[in-house]
Amino acid sequence: MRLVLCLAIFPCLLAAATPCESLTLRNTAVTAQLVAAGDFPLPGRRAVRNLPAFCRVTGVLKPTPDSDIHFEVWLPAEKWSGRFEGIGNGGFAGSLSPAALGAAVLRGSAAAATDTGHTGAATDASWALGHPQKVTDFGYRAIHLTAEAAKSLIVAFYGDGPRHSYFDACSNGGRQALMEAQRYPADYDGIVAGAPAYQWTHLMTGSAELAQLYAADPASYIPPAKVATLETAVLAACDLLDGVKDGVISDPPKCRFDPVPLLCKGADSDSCLTAPQLAVVRHLFAGSRDSQGRQIEPGYSPGGENGPAGWIAWITGRRPNEAEGIAYGTQFYRNMVYEDAAWTPLHFNVGRGVQSADDKLAAILNATNPDLSQFQARGGKLIIYHGWNDPAIPAQGAIDYYQSVVAKMGARETASFVRLYMVPGMQHCSGGPGATAFDAMLPDIERWVETAAAPGAVMATKFKTEGNRASGVLRTRPLCPYPQTAQFDGKGNPDEAASFTCK
Repeated sequence: MRLVLCLAIFPCLLAAATPCESLTLRNTAVTAQLVAAGDFPLPGRRAVRNLPAFCRVTGVLKPTPDSDIHFEVWLPAEKWSGRFEGIGNGGFAGSLSPAALGAAVLRGSAAAATDTGHTGAATDASWALGHPQKVTDFGYRAIHLTAEAAKSLIVAFYGDGPRHSYFDACSNGGRQALMEAQRYPADYDGIVAGAPAYQWTHLMTGSAELAQLYAADPASYIPPAKVATLETAVLAACDLLDGVKDGVISDPPKCRFDPVPLLCKGADSDSCLTAPQLAVVRHLFAGSRDSQGRQIEPGYSPGGENGPAGWIAWITGRRPNEAEGIAYGTQFYRNMVYEDAAWTPLHFNVGRGVQSADDKLAAILNATNPDLSQFQARGGKLIIYHGWNDPAIPAQGAIDYYQSVVAKMGARETASFVRLYMVPGMQHCSGGPGATAFDAMLPDIERWVETAAAPGAVMATKFKTEGNRASGVLRTRPLCPYPQTAQFDGKGNPDEAASFTCK
């Protein structure tokens, strides 16, 4: 049976299987080649290993004269599962991931990825200066058009469209995921949004405010040794709230940690915080507010501050002005909001800044719409997850968005197609002191879409060595659908998930 596929940008195609090298897209430059099974080499990068044969399509989309959206679609040459996977981006994008494409092909899925219209490092937004159409491509257009292009190529190559389409990404990719559900509900059947930077203008404002604090008072910088001191104090206050001493705060909102006792009583040392450092810590836990006290961005949750992927990487830095969060906020306001290459955060005003950012860019970059009724109506399923100890994107934001959907659509309707998982002890998208190794929810969303089996508790593992399965299992825990939390039974082995119940 031949399939007619009609898309908004690409014309209606009467599909019939087409050899890889003959694939084309109308009004779009593409190159297609059949790649033999084996390792896929990448210049200057680690090869993608042990891939089956696949058709690799590269192309450039130009919806506006200033657009330059590079994309790739990888199509398994044999044993296609009938699934299509869209792959997202971190930070300000600027590249696509062959490793993620390869992982999808190994699962038997066709897959697509894009650089969202520019080339650069994840922390670099200089490409946006004077290029509003590129900002729109980054905001939502590139991901959507790449999905449409991929589906057209799938129809051409296989003679049929995907039976099910999925999008699974974290961070900015989580924002892209929610943007797809809100703006383009027909693109994907199942969506996984990890640590979604969904209110981009406010997240970047919080980062710019932190940059301003450091610029205004260099003495507020917190060195790594003091971050370790802070975490020790946080755990001493709150680790045992769940009845288990494991270096993880299972339910951070219950932790009422006060950093004031850490104030240096005499000479400065690694075991205390100076007054400027204490002020920054209190600000980080409280979040950003304007001069009228209105919350702009939630505070960070207590726990998981120490370690190279915690506050040291994102908030404080190994040396002054090296934290990634500072780079994001500065790049955003310099290149997207004020469009002034010489702008610095020294005199940044958070209230005026967020107003300017919202007025100019909220409609393009923010994925805050709680009305998911069109996505739900066509059978879409959505899983959101967020690490409680994320130092890049405050975890409370995921709860705030989920609750906005509940307020808009009702608790029963929301439960029919949305799940939220808050992951204790997880930092940004992965890692951290908790049990944070799980399958990124992709198998769960596939089962939900394809068999109507709604996900419950998800098994998570902590390995003895971070990221190394061969090191052995240290502990397992269930991840519970919000608002449930995993509660210890008080009798079993606290390192085994069977000793915990979602309540």
